[in-house]
Amino acid sequence: MTTQTLVLTRNDVRHLVTLNDCIASIEQAFRLYGEGKTSVPSMMGIHSSDGGFHVKAGILPLKRNYFAAKVNANFPHNRKRFALPTIQGVIVLCDADNGRPLAVLDSMEITAMRTAAATAVAAKYLARKDSRVVALCGCGEQGKVQLQALAQILKLEQVFVFDIDETRAVEFAGEFSVELEVAVEAIRGLDAAIESDVWVTCTSSHKPFLKREHIQTGTFIAAVGADNPEKQELEPELMGGSKIVVDILEQCASIGDLHHALKAGVVKRSDVHAELGEIIAGRKPGRVSNEETIIFDSTGMALQDVAAAALVFEKAEEASFQRTVEFAA
Repeated sequence: MTTQTLVLTRNDVRHLVTLNDCIASIEQAFRLYGEGKTSVPSMMGIHSSDGGFHVKAGILPLKRNYFAAKVNANFPHNRKRFALPTIQGVIVLCDADNGRPLAVLDSMEITAMRTAAATAVAAKYLARKDSRVVALCGCGEQGKVQLQALAQILKLEQVFVFDIDETRAVEFAGEFSVELEVAVEAIRGLDAAIESDVWVTCTSSHKPFLKREHIQTGTFIAAVGADNPEKQELEPELMGGSKIVVDILEQCASIGDLHHALKAGVVKRSDVHAELGEIIAGRKPGRVSNEETIIFDSTGMALQDVAAAALVFEKAEEASFQRTVEFAA
């Protein structure tokens, strides 16, 4: 048995897998979790002066039993201060049956793809089938992949984009009007997007900005940005009047927008309708009427990282990828 470990960069990840491949692998990960075929993934967060780190780990039974641990750094001021990405990190993928390190992967592309893939999977089960208009809050790297992923699931006709940096939103709109061949409009205020069928929030906001007054009945909302207790994108009252679906209940109760709604006393844990995996596995219903307003609180499940890293590794093996390191040397 070889003891070589593959080393995969962000560009390697980008060239080895497609977003459609990733969406399928993430749906499978949620299904396996919903069927009770995996253990509950774990997470640890550590704060630093201007950002923080989190470690997420889990095991998935796929072509083999895979273990992966991701260490991600999130420093929102990096671009302006150091010309560095906001999110940086690595994933270590191992054979869960013998512990052998199979690959070390840059985590940036995987994090972006698997996060957007989860939104696309959630939209597949929770958005209205006739959804055509999307509002995207946050025009950074994650916003780009979110929109690309939704375009794989929904027949988009109109997109509204909002960012606190208006220039970035305008540039984003110009780029995606061409890429998606749909009308993409940069807006200065959220009131301009009230007609939206789907909202995606992927910002680093520490104050709620999406409110009940911005949402029409029957809307699907994917709240993606809150991944520590200080971050918040949704007004608690909006969650209180909606059907709530989470990726991992305990995690969302600790660090997601659900955390703030619980703290405000607007909802209780028992008010959460389901984890997404339960819906995909058929254990609980998804959308049952066009009148339901549904929120998907997405804090990032470690099994998404395992699934995406395993997918990249298997594609690299198929391509006879050669960049390796011998840790036991």
